[in-house]
Order: sequence, then structure tokens, then C-alpha cells
Amino acid sequence: MIEDPSAHSLCTWVIAGPCSAESYEQMRETALALSAMGVTWFRAGVWKPRTRPGGFEGMGEEALSWIRELKKEFPYMTFCTEVATATHVRLCLEYGLDALWIGARTTSNPFMMQEIADALQGVDIPVLVKNPVSPDIELWIGAIDRLYNAGLRRIAAIHRGFSSLGRGLYRNPPHWSLVMELRSRIPNLLLVGDPSHMAGRRDLIPSLCRQLIHLHYDGIMLEVHPSPDLALSDAAQQLTPDGFSEILQHICIQESPSNAEIILAPLREKIDGLDHSIIELISERMTISAEIAKLKALNDISVVQPERYNSLLQERLQFSQSQELSEALIKAIFDLIHDESIALQNKIVLGLKQ
Repeated sequence: MIEDPSAHSLCTWVIAGPCSAESYEQMRETALALSAMGVTWFRAGVWKPRTRPGGFEGMGEEALSWIRELKKEFPYMTFCTEVATATHVRLCLEYGLDALWIGARTTSNPFMMQEIADALQGVDIPVLVKNPVSPDIELWIGAIDRLYNAGLRRIAAIHRGFSSLGRGLYRNPPHWSLVMELRSRIPNLLLVGDPSHMAGRRDLIPSLCRQLIHLHYDGIMLEVHPSPDLALSDAAQQLTPDGFSEILQHICIQESPSNAEIILAPLREKIDGLDHSIIELISERMTISAEIAKLKALNDISVVQPERYNSLLQERLQFSQSQELSEALIKAIFDLIHDESIALQNKIVLGLKQ
């Protein structure tokens, strides 16, 4: 159904560049660095759809003129940007963009997708479709279908993760099982991973890249900026060229994943989320413990209260039996938590008495 837009494996189909095109100098510096590493697909956001107004919303058509100049200096590079309207499509085609991608917010809106599909009718250009914001596979497939029905054949999907209500390890949790379903429903659809948007933090990107390799993705999209901390958008998730180079050395796929590895991926994701929740709950418990310490200091109550802890521990051990958990494990955990709580309360009480 879907023809290969890149004719490359993940070893060579690497899409990289800044989150936003901020200046011609920034774009050229990035292109020079990426070109030296052999990267041939360059990404840069020209229009930036922000969740709330008032932030940097991209340089618009001016940035397209920078790309047109860069295409002269780097003729072997494929330059791509995000489009969200028919006007964006028209301008990108006018300035000679080589490929386009559809953002998560746009994929989520069938009206916008149809407008873009209509604008691309009869145009032969690679289009990459990011997953919708919510974990709704029908929206994702529907967006791809609209482009296919408009005559486009060089289509790929970009997996950038999905929004989540709670705070977790990742900015946009991957939900690997949903992506596996997409693959089963459109078997020959090429799949590009976007660990920058999944992670939201550059320190988490290498481990996500390893998972993408393990799950046999066809390509990878990474945000790279000469000075990430000075970036006008998504500073925390952009890599330096040096950081990107380190990752690039380890992303060639050696072998296909086994069925067991594919099944394990979503289960490991759940464990990651649960571990993060445990840490957050312990932090919340320590915050309450600190409030208790203040009340103890004001009312001259001893920090250490063995009877209270022994009673608490017995209740927790009884509950652990109903959950089929080892008493030794639960006792060890709560002893450590109690010791940390006592140390924190002692520190607070001594500070208040000075």
C-alpha cells in the first residue's frame, strides 16, 4: 500500500535538525555539522503550533527562503518541515521543500487532514504522518488513508509518543503496543521513531533509541541544535551535534526483534511508569512527613515514636499478605522509608529549635 519514501534502513535514514528554524546562521551551522556526519535528511520547524499563545511560533515564510538557499549549498540533502494548513503546503511546494511531515495536533483533526490531502492532490512528495496526540489508532490510520486517497504513495508514519494526564518518566509515553497494532494493520508502512518528543529530555533519548533499534524501526527523527539551551522551542529535548554524533554511532540495526521482545516492550513500559509513580509517591510521603515534623516541634512531641511505627508496620505486613507479597520485602522497604523519614524530621525539628 505504501511505497518507501526513503529507500534506506535505519542505519542511513536518519532525519535530524533543529526543532525550529530560528535564523539562517543557525540552520547553516546545523546543516554543516549533520552533513559532516553523513546525514542526508534535514528537519526544521517553520511554523510552530503552540499549546498556548504568546510563545515562539516560528519564522514562517522567511525560514522557507533560508531553506531554499541551503538547498543550493547542500543539494544532496532532503529538506523537510511540518505543515498544518493548505497554505503551508502551497508555500512549501513553491519554495521547493523535498518532503513534509504532519504534526500530532494536525493528525488529530480530520478536517485539517482533509484540507492538506486536497492541497496535495496530484503532488508526488514524501509525507510523514505523526501519531495523534491521544492514543487513537483510528485517527492515525485515517490521516494516512486521506493522503493515500489523494494519490500520495510515498507515505511513512512517525511515532512521537502520546500525551498523558499524569506526570511520568517521558513527556509523551510511547505506548508500544499501539504501534505494533499499526504495523499489523498496515504491514508495509515505514515507521520512523521520534525519541526527542517521546523523551522530552535529552538524557533519556539514548535509551529510547536503543528500544527503537530493538523493535526494528525503519528510521529515526532527532532534534539537533548548535546551542540547545538557547533554543527558542523545546530546548530540553534537543541534542548538541556532539551528543547526536554519539547516538549516531550506535543506531544501525543488527537483527530483527523476536516475538518475545515485541511482547515484552509494552510490559517494560508499564514497569517504567509504575517505578516512576512509586518514586513520586515516596516524595509525596516525605512532604507530609516534613509537615508532621513541624507540628511535632511546635507541640514538643518526640520525633521517634516506636509504638506508632510498630503498629503501622504490622498493618502494612498484613496488607502485603493479601497482595501475595513477601513480608521480608515489605519490611525492608518500610524500614528504609521510616529511617529516611526520621532523619528528615530530626533535621527539621533541630532547625526550628535553633
